[in-house]
Amino acid sequence: METVSRFADLPVRPPLEPMLAKAQTAVPDHPGVWSYEPKWDGFRALVFRDGDDVLLLSRSGKDLGRYFPEVLDAVREELAPRCVLDGEIVVPREVAGRTRLDWESLSQRIHPANSRVTLLAEQTPAHFVGFDALAVGDSSLMTQPFRTRRAALVDAVDGKQWCHVTRTTEDPELGVRWLEEFEGAGLDGVIAKRLDGPYLAGKREMVKIKHHRDADCVAMGYRIHKSGEGIGSILLGLYRDDGELQMVGGAASFTAKARLKLLADLEPLRIGDDLRDGEPSRWNSAADKRWIPVRPERVCEVAYDQMEGARFRHAVKFLRWRPDRDPAGCTFDQLDVPLTYDLFDVLETANG
Repeated sequence: METVSRFADLPVRPPLEPMLAKAQTAVPDHPGVWSYEPKWDGFRALVFRDGDDVLLLSRSGKDLGRYFPEVLDAVREELAPRCVLDGEIVVPREVAGRTRLDWESLSQRIHPANSRVTLLAEQTPAHFVGFDALAVGDSSLMTQPFRTRRAALVDAVDGKQWCHVTRTTEDPELGVRWLEEFEGAGLDGVIAKRLDGPYLAGKREMVKIKHHRDADCVAMGYRIHKSGEGIGSILLGLYRDDGELQMVGGAASFTAKARLKLLADLEPLRIGDDLRDGEPSRWNSAADKRWIPVRPERVCEVAYDQMEGARFRHAVKFLRWRPDRDPAGCTFDQLDVPLTYDLFDVLETANG
């Protein structure tokens, strides 16, 4: 409460949920309606600055300033004296003569030891990339169209070294090209925002187009590998509208090294000696489907191909842990919903 009270004079005050995105499979093609920008692969951060007082708020409402002291300094040096900006904290590193985003280095920045935080701030310093402005000076911009907010963002960032403004375009063809071209720089897609749209906190009003379908899921349990060494699969859950955590599938096919690492990650969250029965396998009746429940405290990003009802149709691929995500935000509304066709409509089209 003391931290929040320091920003009571700003026109937009913490805590605040950022505006979110809904997944789609294609870049929306409506010139004059959308603004397109790269999707940065980092930690989402709302920046509140009132003079020397700076707060970096994560998507889940956590204070990120403790882990990124160099970003606090950069904000004081390179942003407008009074502002509230939406953006991403990223760590760029040189790889094979080119600079690209480094997720591994970024994720390691979330560390409990102050000495480690200080060391990593020097070894792998982070940057802030702004992509929206919620307030500048004494004016709230949340009800203003994105066109207006974008202009205010450009004015609010005096990027010298550590703070930047993302590129944008209103050309849908260029947005499509960016989807492929920027992948080599470590970015993972394109975001589309309505040019005349207001900033709607906590609402999925933007569109994200990524190189694969992905979802943030809660790790709700695991199975031990058939070898007895490490994790064989992670059981995944999403929260329904009624607040219940529903199992939606599992991630498997880990290397021997990864199996042991994942067990070290999840075993401390085990709920006593509880062992639960799972559904029998359609393919292997001898498979042991019992699983070990864990406290729903860790979020992982997974890649998937299709949903069938309220479950992933096939086993999904574990991509990475998301320490910047709140388990409560892992809901069904983040998923890409394919266009619905009647089978006979498809057949009739195929038959001419």
